[in-house]
Amino acid sequence: MRRSDRLFDIIQRLRTAPQPTTAATLAGELEVTVRTVYRDIATLQARRVPIEGAPGIGYVLRKSFDLPPLNFTIDEIEAIAVGARMVHRLKDPKLQEAAQSVLAKVTVAVPERLRPHIADAPIYVSPGMTAEAQGADLAEVRAAIRDSRKLYIAYADEQGRRTNRTIWPIAMAYYVDVTLVGAWCELRADYRNFRVERIASSRVLEEHFDQDNGRLFREWSALPKERPKV
Repeated sequence: MRRSDRLFDIIQRLRTAPQPTTAATLAGELEVTVRTVYRDIATLQARRVPIEGAPGIGYVLRKSFDLPPLNFTIDEIEAIAVGARMVHRLKDPKLQEAAQSVLAKVTVAVPERLRPHIADAPIYVSPGMTAEAQGADLAEVRAAIRDSRKLYIAYADEQGRRTNRTIWPIAMAYYVDVTLVGAWCELRADYRNFRVERIASSRVLEEHFDQDNGRLFREWSALPKERPKV
């Protein structure tokens, strides 16, 4: 999490907390150290955010404080609401949590007259048919893509035949009925798409691969996508 995002999260959590919140509680929720929270709170206080309290006692945000409102059109608000609901189709728990967090942040940051268009938008998005990943943590896979780290996976094809492979994860591909990991497969020496529900197990390796300034993604993107090749 970027520090700017974390500072915003601290404000949001203190804003909605019914009682003083300790640095230890904030550290646990944000998955950082208590010392980091102390530094962040000191930074916010230096920026004149009215946070009061002390170590060991807890912190509160004065009710008079408010963030400057974000200005969106109604269409933009509904686009955010639709996008957040569509994320739930992906069966990726961390992305689902992130979508809810985005909605919560936007809801408190927009003018009050626009808030009902987010929280109670008259929009329905079907749950989709995507199978859930059982042997792979999709958040770890996405992190491996960002960090250019190789993955070691146990994979079963359509006939149930299992192979162990080292792959270079390049992209996530989200379809209505399937989620794929687009990758370079060392076993096949070629690009392959792996259905996440067929990954029996996965492990992020220490070894990195070279994205070659986006060349791997461009070549993978240029492949036909009608039927995923696995």
